[in-house]
Amino acid sequence: MSIKEIVLGPYIQGSAIKKMIKMTPNDVIDEVKSSKIKGRGGAGFPTGLKWQFATSEKEPIKYIVCNADEGEPGTFKDRLILSEYPKRVIEGIIIAGYAIKAKEGFIYLRAEYRYLKKPLEDIMQEMRDDNLLGENILDSDFSFDITIRMGAGAYVCGEEFALIESMNGYRGEPHNKPPFPTQSGYLRKPTVVNNVETLAKIPFVMTMGAEAIKYRGTFESTGTKLFSISGDIEKPGVYEFDMGITVNDLLKIVGGEDAKAVQVGGASGINVAKKDFDKPISYEGLPPGGSIIVFGKDRDMLKVLKNFMEFFAEESCGQCTPCRDGNYRLLEGVKMMEKGECSVRYFKELELLCEVMKDSSKCGLGQTSPNPFITIIKNFRSEILYR
Repeated sequence: MSIKEIVLGPYIQGSAIKKMIKMTPNDVIDEVKSSKIKGRGGAGFPTGLKWQFATSEKEPIKYIVCNADEGEPGTFKDRLILSEYPKRVIEGIIIAGYAIKAKEGFIYLRAEYRYLKKPLEDIMQEMRDDNLLGENILDSDFSFDITIRMGAGAYVCGEEFALIESMNGYRGEPHNKPPFPTQSGYLRKPTVVNNVETLAKIPFVMTMGAEAIKYRGTFESTGTKLFSISGDIEKPGVYEFDMGITVNDLLKIVGGEDAKAVQVGGASGINVAKKDFDKPISYEGLPPGGSIIVFGKDRDMLKVLKNFMEFFAEESCGQCTPCRDGNYRLLEGVKMMEKGECSVRYFKELELLCEVMKDSSKCGLGQTSPNPFITIIKNFRSEILYR
């Protein structure tokens, strides 16, 4: 698996930091805002705006966290970036720290990626030796360092507040918002949480300028995006495409033209049927999350749905009732459908439950876990309900 030099751009170690040092923090934020780059973790929040929110807080102590808790089923792009392009991520963290005037940053590394911890620490030490990290970076008055924190193996810790609670030494659970992490995050200080891919793009924005990234993609979804593509295809792996690519064009490249359905955006994303394969993948179209799972023409979509719901029922943190009980009830409903025991009336109650979960769950897990149920049932209603 490899990535073409587009999303990450031409790279010379330290060049982005050298340019950064000559700019003010506000100038750095303005450049990132001008690029219109959005978070590559799935939520799609404007990166520069998030940095600006943190900067506007009067609290002098601030933190940057790189979210490397890649737990979405079918997603493995961040692992590849950290393995093959770690210096870009680290430079992105340094630039983010400079922009919000932080002195300390963290990489929250997925528990299953422990084997990456030592190589990342070695690279950070190399960058300290080159005066690109640590005290008085490039002989300036800017000092910044990075520490790796290991995740606890919980899917919910991919949510930024659950991640922060884990870093604070508590059980990883989401919070009601506001306050947002940029107001009260790690150690109750303003904290910016950015995805691995988002931060890996920042050196490119700094060295090549905002217009370079806007050259690709769409007006609302600038640049390119990495996708972990797996399933019933000839060529699985990590691919890089311009934002706005259609599902049809994507399938032609990976060898999945005979697909029955495509799960876009991971398990909690949208199930796309063949009739919608002409739609674009972008923030204004189909959700451009990190995972694309392709299902061939012989797949039983009810079994696919059951697999997803088993995952969400297991991974719910149990804090809020809509998610804790809702995912369990949806799973039970799928099992009833398998046995032919689900009445039309109860089926409609399950559909209503999905809407309640989306509206009242505390975090993104409960708000998006009904998506596969809603979209798979919608697209394959006759296949599933005949049972």
